[in-house]
Amino acid sequence: MGWKSLLAVAGASLGLAGPVAAECAGAEGTCPTELGDYHIRLPDTPEGAPMVIFLHGHGGRGSATMGNARLVDPLIARGYAVIAPEGLARGGTGPQSWSFLPGRGGRDDTAFLTGVARDAADRFGLDADMAILSGFSAGGFMVSYLACATPEAFTAYAPVAGGFWRPQPDSCAGPVRLFHTHGWQDTTVPLEGRYLGGGAWQQGDIFAGMELWRQANACADEKPTGFATTGTFMRRRWTDCAPGSALEFALFPGGHTVPGGWAEMMVDWFEDVTG
Repeated sequence: MGWKSLLAVAGASLGLAGPVAAECAGAEGTCPTELGDYHIRLPDTPEGAPMVIFLHGHGGRGSATMGNARLVDPLIARGYAVIAPEGLARGGTGPQSWSFLPGRGGRDDTAFLTGVARDAADRFGLDADMAILSGFSAGGFMVSYLACATPEAFTAYAPVAGGFWRPQPDSCAGPVRLFHTHGWQDTTVPLEGRYLGGGAWQQGDIFAGMELWRQANACADEKPTGFATTGTFMRRRWTDCAPGSALEFALFPGGHTVPGGWAEMMVDWFEDVTG
């Protein structure tokens, strides 16, 4: 199985019905940057607003992300700008995805995504110091690898259904604020990981990834320091860690999806750890 096919299996898109019109804050067309394009919706008061940059899954599109009202509308209502960058088509014509695995080539997506945040801040007056990088499936993989290598690039990270591949990084660069969400019944990116391509590739164990985050955050112990339940989400957190860091894991009963209620819960977490 080729690399494109592997990623197609590993990082399904959000599964939204049909594309929506490309927009740049209500204007026709996407917002261009040197390395790629993004879509954006602004809250009623954009000046100084925080931002959520959400990365689509493999084969998805930023335009479809913007059509996901269950994801976007709660964020807009809370005063956040929502940004949906476009992944790069693999091979120029293949499915859109993200270049998260080291040494695999492709666009420098760390440079692209940090450039998107700067452009949105300059263009619309948003607060670049209150920027959350989030993403689903392959987008979640991209979030995890970027947070590991350049934890200072964004204020916080919120991957959904995406962690690391094997072999996972030996270490991460430093403390992060990170909130990982995963489905108990996810069979596309299972909690335990899985082999692909006849054993040639292996998705990582999500719990092993959480151990890596505890090490990066210099947590005093492996065990959680707190538990909570928000709707169907079962949450655990680690707070006895490096100053300024934050680490939480939320498990929900469903499969490979961004579940309802996630956006509101994630923003509550972000405002709590940055307040």
